[in-house]
Amino acid sequence: MKDVYQFYGFEFRWLNVIDLLIVIFLVIQLYRLLKGSLAFNIFLGLLMVYAAFFLVRSLQMPILTNILENFINVGLIAIIIIFQPEIRKFLLVLGKKTPLSKDSFLTKLFLPDRFKSYKEEEHIINEVITAVSHMVASHTGALIVIATTYRLKFDSASSIAIDGNVSAKLIESIFERNSPLHDGALIIVGNKILAAKVILPMSENPNLPTRIGMRHRSAVGITEHSDNLAIVVSEERATISYAQDGQLTQNVSLEELKVKLYEVLVDGY
Repeated sequence: MKDVYQFYGFEFRWLNVIDLLIVIFLVIQLYRLLKGSLAFNIFLGLLMVYAAFFLVRSLQMPILTNILENFINVGLIAIIIIFQPEIRKFLLVLGKKTPLSKDSFLTKLFLPDRFKSYKEEEHIINEVITAVSHMVASHTGALIVIATTYRLKFDSASSIAIDGNVSAKLIESIFERNSPLHDGALIIVGNKILAAKVILPMSENPNLPTRIGMRHRSAVGITEHSDNLAIVVSEERATISYAQDGQLTQNVSLEELKVKLYEVLVDGY
């Protein structure tokens, strides 16, 4: 079997093709991760530095080559520090696409417990949908975070621990206008409402619509670097939105929200 092939005078091996496909895949994932964020501009700046380094080296300019080479070597540590949240999210995206991820074929094949009854998840979905429908009808603002993989890290000093079963009445009472827990987010972990009045980090994505408020920006912010779903009910417009992977989807129907909840809690179990 031939190891080297020729194409229009160029020699290549199949490993070269695989190498190129892997690089393309990583670049696409990196672009999707950084698109629309402030880190994207920093990433473009780093690419320009690398391009300048290869240019001055090919032109045999030793002083500039030495300066840029030292900058790149030292800059690797700075890149890890600057892009720490993006690197974490990038690894999370890659982990979802591995053969051992929670929704892969191998997991389904060798972990039959995955196909257990979903009555608990269906109960949570129905209770959340009921609460959201009532809050939309009454123009009650809300921010609900569904933690899908691990407990969220948040400021426990400013939040109120709940540790109660998920129910529509409890959710509605928390976000009732005169409730002291009305402001902030409600966190659901598993089948429990973990906490309320939680202060979340707001997204700094410059591409978000300018008209959205703090709830929507907080929903995007909490999903930019963690695998969670954030649901927002607009108090002014009585509309439903959700954020996932740092992307905001606005003006969704109750049925669309229910489909998303099934996707997160059941299909992605």
